[in-house]
Formats: sequence, structure tokens, C-alpha cells
Amino acid sequence: MAGLRGEAAIVGVAEFAPVRKPDRTWMGMEAYAELGRLALEDAGMHLSDVDAFMTGYVAEASPLFAPGHLAEYLGIESHFSEVVDLGGATGAGQVLRAAMAIETGMCETALCIVHTLPRPQNPKAVKGPFVRGNWGSPMTEFDYPFGAVGQNYAYATIANRYAYEYNLSDRQRAKVAVDQRTNAVANPKAVFRTPIDIDDVLNSPVIVDPLHMLEIVMPCFGGAAVVVTTKENAKKAKNRPAYIIGGGENTTHLSVTYDPDMTHTPIRAAADRAFAMAGVKRSEIDMASLYDCYTITVLLTLEDSGFCGKGEAGRFVEEHDMTYKGDFPMNTHGGQLSFGQSGMAGGMSHVTEAYLQMTGRAGDRQLKRADTIFVHGNGGLMSEQVSLILRGE
Repeated sequence: MAGLRGEAAIVGVAEFAPVRKPDRTWMGMEAYAELGRLALEDAGMHLSDVDAFMTGYVAEASPLFAPGHLAEYLGIESHFSEVVDLGGATGAGQVLRAAMAIETGMCETALCIVHTLPRPQNPKAVKGPFVRGNWGSPMTEFDYPFGAVGQNYAYATIANRYAYEYNLSDRQRAKVAVDQRTNAVANPKAVFRTPIDIDDVLNSPVIVDPLHMLEIVMPCFGGAAVVVTTKENAKKAKNRPAYIIGGGENTTHLSVTYDPDMTHTPIRAAADRAFAMAGVKRSEIDMASLYDCYTITVLLTLEDSGFCGKGEAGRFVEEHDMTYKGDFPMNTHGGQLSFGQSGMAGGMSHVTEAYLQMTGRAGDRQLKRADTIFVHGNGGLMSEQVSLILRGE
């Protein structure tokens, strides 16, 4: 299959530890600058090396001209600039686009940055009525009036449908949260570090049937940045390069109301393309770094990424140890369920953790082998999907 040739690599990362109650505020571009500085420092590179950037929403830019605002503020002459809006898949989507831009000769070194940090209050702001959604949006017009608002209801609907079709038990879902908490205990940056067991998960309050509180991410504040550069530059980098050898993307819907099939997700096409492009088998993956806004998300991702068959994820998580000590290491930083979800930066945490593992810098949770890693990002309501395969050399 034509596609990425492994000519682009991750060479540096930076991350603000997720926090529930931040001790300061940030102007949006100020946060981009600090995250970029730290990531470049990690890579052993300089701002003058950067000739491209991938960004998410920039508060000071209103909805327009984010690239111009950032190029001006950071002092970058950017040959390739892109605003990536894929929800939780934004981080992986940024890295994939950076690799594509580098391999096509559009640029040599790209900064990929996302953050969710509190801003100072605008003293001149005029407060208006609270409005959810945009006029004319199918979700606003046909979902919200009937109470179908936010993410919890959607993932609970998916979980109920999956349980009906495949007889998934609550205990099987809970095992996902337990294993990821074990990983978080070994991560000093994680928000939740107290060990839990399956009964703890099932005894936590039901938020939306059948999902319990410990099966749902805790929104936090934080940010992350990744440096992607050419193979030639990567050979001179301070850390081991993580070459991006495969990628895939697929989006089919937004609202579960229009989801073609709740239990067969767009993940399948994205993951299949990434594995085919990389020429890698599922059995060759040393670690899976999977987006985990809810426990059910992980189960569907395991299936549709090809690590087990359809309807087999419940048994798969029962039979495998998914901690950093186990036979199927997954989300070794604790996943967003225990590490914390800093908005779109939560999705980027799966990329940064993969790189820390690949460079031997994961501390007490370090794997013995982390040469080939599968990263997956999920945005929206199981709708926007991005897969990456990274390989260290």
C-alpha cells in the first residue's frame, strides 16, 4: 500500500500534568509558546528549526486566523499550518498531518500543540444567554430538545446496545478501569493514584445507566506538545526517534442518532489502513495506547483495531493483564480515566506516553520492550478516528 514511508519521526514531547484545580491562568498563545519551548528543549532543537505547526482552537484568534496569530506570536515562518479539529483525535490527527507534510516536502520540522487551560477573565466581556449548539445543526435541532446532550448519554447508549448484542457484563467493563488505575499508581503525573478493584468501580455512582463514575473521565486542565521532524534531522536528535510508519483516519458521523452501526465503529477502516501501510501485524505491537473517555470506548477500540474479534472484547480484557506489568500493556500512563482528560490534550497524552515508553523514560511503569506502538485517537461520539503506528530505531 502506498502511504507513509517512515520518513518523519517524533523527536520530542512536553506535557503539563493534568490538574483539576489549576493554580494560575494562561493566555492561549502563552500556553502554546511554553509547551512548544519545552518540547523543542526535549528534542534538542530550537525555535529556528520549526517551519510548520499544527494547532487546535486558539482562544485569542476567535474562530479565524489561528495560524497567523501563532506564527506572529511565536516568531515562526510556517510553510505548512493547519488547524486540526477532530475532538479527542486531534492530537493523533496533528501528528499524522505533520508526517504527511514532511514526507511531501512541505516542511521539515512541525510543532503539534494542544491545550485546555483556564484563561483570565475578559473585563470587557458582555455576558449573554447560555446557548448550546449552533442553529441549524442537526444535533442542536433534533437531539438536544429531547435531552440528548453531551457525551455521557451517547456512550451509555452505545454501551447498552453493545451489551444487548454481545452479552457484555458490568464486571468486564470495570476491568478496563482497574487495570488503567494500576498503571496510574506508577505515574506521578496522574490525577488518580489510589488503587481500585472491580467492586470499587461497580459501587461508584451510576452516572448514566450502565456507566459508573469510575468508568468516565474526569475533565481536567493541561496541555501537550510533540515535535515531528525529518528522518535526517531525527538521526541528530537528543532522544530515540519514533518513526511514524503507518496512519489512518475515518469519520462517518457525529451524533449517535445518525451512527450507521453503534457496535461497528469507524475505527476499523482507520486501523486497517494504518496496519496495512506500516506492514505490521497486530501480534508485533508492544503496547497499545488507546483513547479511553469511557470504558466502553476501549472495548470497541480493541475489537475494531483488530486485537480481538467482534463481541470478544469482554473476554479479552478478562483474559489479559493490560497493566505495564502484563501481557498486553495498554495506556501505561493510566489512560485518561486515571491520568486525567485535559480536553483535546487528553488525546495527545496517548502520543506522549508512547514516546516516553519508546525512549525509555516512563519511570516505574517502563516496559521492557517498546519498539512498535499502536496509538489511537477517538473524537466526537465514536465518530472521528485516527490511528498511528510508531516504530523506534
